[in-house]
Amino acid sequence: MSSQLISLASLLLLLFTFPSQSESDNLFCDAGTVHGEPKCGIKSSSSSSKILIKGGTVVNAHHQEIADVYVEDGIIVAVHPNIKVGDDVTVLDATGKYVMPGGIDPHTHLAMEFMGTETIDDFFSGQAAALAGGTTMHIDFIIPVDGSLTAGFEAYKKKAKNSCMDYGFHMAITKWNEVVSEEMEVMVKEKGINSFKFFMAYKGSFMINDDLLLEGLKRCKSLGALAMVHAENGDAVFEGQKRMIELGITGPEGHALSRPPLLEGEATSRAIRLAKFVNTPLYVVHVMSIDAMEEISKARKSGQRVIGEPVVSGLALDDSWLWASDFLTAAKYVMSPPIRASGHDKALQAALATGVLQLVGTDHCTFNSTQKTYGIDDFRKIPNGVNGIEERMHLVWDTMVETGRISVTDYVRITSTECARIFNIYPRKGAILVGSDADIIILNPNSSFEITATSHHSRSDTNVYEGRRGKGKVEVTIAGGRIVWENDELKIVPGSGKYIEMLPFSYLYDGIEKADAKYFSSLKAPVKRFTSTA
Repeated sequence: MSSQLISLASLLLLLFTFPSQSESDNLFCDAGTVHGEPKCGIKSSSSSSKILIKGGTVVNAHHQEIADVYVEDGIIVAVHPNIKVGDDVTVLDATGKYVMPGGIDPHTHLAMEFMGTETIDDFFSGQAAALAGGTTMHIDFIIPVDGSLTAGFEAYKKKAKNSCMDYGFHMAITKWNEVVSEEMEVMVKEKGINSFKFFMAYKGSFMINDDLLLEGLKRCKSLGALAMVHAENGDAVFEGQKRMIELGITGPEGHALSRPPLLEGEATSRAIRLAKFVNTPLYVVHVMSIDAMEEISKARKSGQRVIGEPVVSGLALDDSWLWASDFLTAAKYVMSPPIRASGHDKALQAALATGVLQLVGTDHCTFNSTQKTYGIDDFRKIPNGVNGIEERMHLVWDTMVETGRISVTDYVRITSTECARIFNIYPRKGAILVGSDADIIILNPNSSFEITATSHHSRSDTNVYEGRRGKGKVEVTIAGGRIVWENDELKIVPGSGKYIEMLPFSYLYDGIEKADAKYFSSLKAPVKRFTSTA
């Protein structure tokens, strides 16, 4: 009886909350065009709340087995061989394919106002692209409004109202005062945010100094939140930019030349040492260079809790395109930290394979060709960002699994499970276990993919992976128990995504108090002294 009531409630919610099919299509068409052709054809998601995935190899981060997976009302309710079901169940044959948790992208910027414009993908178009590529949840960065975290949170809630898949939020900190400190507590205790990002770059806009970073690290520790850093020396980058302009280097190559790997390495080292001084976990976003990776490796070998996140562009590309003679070709590769010279990509792949780096994001922050031309005479004005939210799962498989660098279970770990663990939403997310959310992909290792701007689902008219082909294709995506990607068709509805609150004090905080106590007891201070008399 209770399951019938749940199903009735779900049906009523669909009827009264979601827009009609035509409204859904129009919303997506309004999202933009590619080469003049509207991206329509989005169909409503599967109406069945019961799905059986039969005969696939079910893969979790530490185990794989051939089994069936039964889903009902958005939840995984059974995982074992030979599950029998009735005629009211949608059956998907996964024989010879992998059944895995949907990807979780820890690093995106949708509908972000930046460098005088706004990223071309909003929460609907960006998430549509994600689902087509096998990612079923992402964590986006809220940018405060005039420094206010509360205003920023409310603004991003409105931006996300048309979401078609689950999402969470990180919060950036761009200034410091007592109000911001108090707002951080509200974000953690009332709004479901358990991570805060500090920009050590972008002088004059987002950049913070060491004093603010120290205050932020201490506040994160007191709240059980994870401190994140964009690690580049912003002062030195500013100097490097001036140097390039003085040399007459105004094109996209000047972007990379003005912020070399040693500046990423220096900032990574500094952030790591400050985090060690405070004794709080640290997460380094978009690790793009050997220099930064080696600092993380040293810290982890010493026992420090540092997470390193490479992004797919750093793993799959090198900087050669920044020297292209065509401005638009070169400009589309501009991001920060920059895509590095050949060799850094292979080193980051090796670090990911050996556990020096823990998970893969995208830093999906897309701008179209018109927006990129804002910096046609000055690379400092080119909006920074590349795509990746749709391509990540395919490229990581092709680059890391197909080449034999990692196992299939490791693939699940670095694309889904570790993110869920770090941000304290495991095993609700990041696992195919009884009781977990039914966010699932079916990947065919024998199918091939090709990436083009004309076929992708982003609003952008360019793609930094244009023409890339590889093996291992996501053939089915299930999000929240709904089939949303099948037969190369999206079946999504605006407003169907949920905001996922993330609690503080993830596993990274285990033992921190004991370490503090051990440190304080080792100080042999204060020393009781006496003053001798003459």
